[in-house]
Amino acid sequence: MAHAAQRLFYTVVGLTLVFRLWLAAAMPITGDEAYFIWWGWIPDWGFYDHPPMIGWWLAALLAVGDAEWWLRLPQVVQPVLLALAVRWAWPRLWPEQSERRDWAALLVLLAPVNVWNVFVTTDTALIYCAVLSGLAWLFASREQGGNAWRWYVIAGVFLAGAVLSKYFAALLGFAYLIDVLCRRTAGAFAWLAITYAATVPALLLMAWWNAGNCWPNYMFNFVNRHGAHSGIGIENPLIYAATLAYVLTPPVLWLLFRRRPTSADFALAGHQTTASADFSTVDRSLATLVAVPLLLFAALSLFRTVGLHWVLAFVPFALLLAVRRLSDPALPKLAWFFMGFAALHLAVALVVSRLPLETWRSSKLYPGLVLTFESRTLVERAAPGDSLLVSDGYSNAVILGYNLRRYVPVLGMASSHARHDDILTDWRLQDGRDITVLRKTAPNPDEYTAWFQSVTTDSFEYRGAPYWVVRGRGFDYAAYRDSVLLEVRRRYYALPHWLPQTSCYFCDRYFQGATCTR
Repeated sequence: MAHAAQRLFYTVVGLTLVFRLWLAAAMPITGDEAYFIWWGWIPDWGFYDHPPMIGWWLAALLAVGDAEWWLRLPQVVQPVLLALAVRWAWPRLWPEQSERRDWAALLVLLAPVNVWNVFVTTDTALIYCAVLSGLAWLFASREQGGNAWRWYVIAGVFLAGAVLSKYFAALLGFAYLIDVLCRRTAGAFAWLAITYAATVPALLLMAWWNAGNCWPNYMFNFVNRHGAHSGIGIENPLIYAATLAYVLTPPVLWLLFRRRPTSADFALAGHQTTASADFSTVDRSLATLVAVPLLLFAALSLFRTVGLHWVLAFVPFALLLAVRRLSDPALPKLAWFFMGFAALHLAVALVVSRLPLETWRSSKLYPGLVLTFESRTLVERAAPGDSLLVSDGYSNAVILGYNLRRYVPVLGMASSHARHDDILTDWRLQDGRDITVLRKTAPNPDEYTAWFQSVTTDSFEYRGAPYWVVRGRGFDYAAYRDSVLLEVRRRYYALPHWLPQTSCYFCDRYFQGATCTR
């Protein structure tokens, strides 16, 4: 049975890699991806809305090439590498069940999102670092001896990488704290201190960069992106439950939540004594790494929508816990369920890839789809000439910029998201210049007249999607500053007084002598 599982695992590795490479090459770069790619093209120690790790990775990839499949390669191979890491770790964590390693690796490889997700985001780096940190933490829990400190250091180093990837890494660090509290031993806190200490350089780097750049990470994640509080509702928890049902599958959810686990759950392979001992260490730590983040997300879902991608870093741990709780006869059945579900995803992807773009013409997303697939043609139709090509939204701007291989700024208020353009674009340098705005929606009357000497508006249709082109002659920077940038400062750069600032690009550039504070 073990040899059959091994052959099956490596067969599925090959098949899924071929599919994911094809999908990565066939799909155009999305708005989120293009946004992060521009981080790589213009690297820095930090970026507007998230820590810098994915920007650094993309900078390294861009030094070699900029093809879609190449920039997505870290995400394409991620399920395989995580599955191989699980396959290596399993017999070392649970030697009494070493024959299960290929089944555990197969489930990680075929987790529903892992089948199709080839899109590179901040979660790409987060998942790598969080999973490797968690596995190191489990090794440290098992050692409980003189060599344990090495695993705690490794867990801390990868936790630092997770911190530099996305702020959700705090949930993993909090799970470590809860795990230590459950052990109720004084020595465990010393080990935790070693892990936490490894993250300090990353935290200091982010604090240093934010203090010199208007604290954009804090303002975006804790202030600007949140609308008015709407109270506790039932819709978002239901969405979160549906999200878990998809990313983990109903059988795994049933295994994890059917009842409170006991040591007998970990002895189903016939090793009662060893499994019972393990339940008090490795398995308890594993259960903590699953329960703490998912329960915190459940609490958060009472107030806001929890995105599908938020939970992905913790899915491998949930699957490992499910494998530990399954009986020998049930394990292949769960694996075959995963393979069947994966085959369904592949079939849907192949069918959708054969459909013409006009199939989605009735969707409100259709103009954005056409812009994503046909950016160059749309720019040719807009005919910006020597004028500065801009957009009214961040997603459109970065998609156009990626396909043109030149940066496209954002003109107007836009939204609270992806305001890295505030860092990259200096509107003082555009004073007097002609500007062409390519839009998916009709502009409001006189929306642009205050910023230019003269304005004309045209529209055209391409592949059944409407677009508008605003041509402004003689950009008036002073008028733009007083009508737009002043409101941007009030709305998005009203920093609390208690945050220390060494510099702020927005106020230093446009409002010299003033501070970006409330």
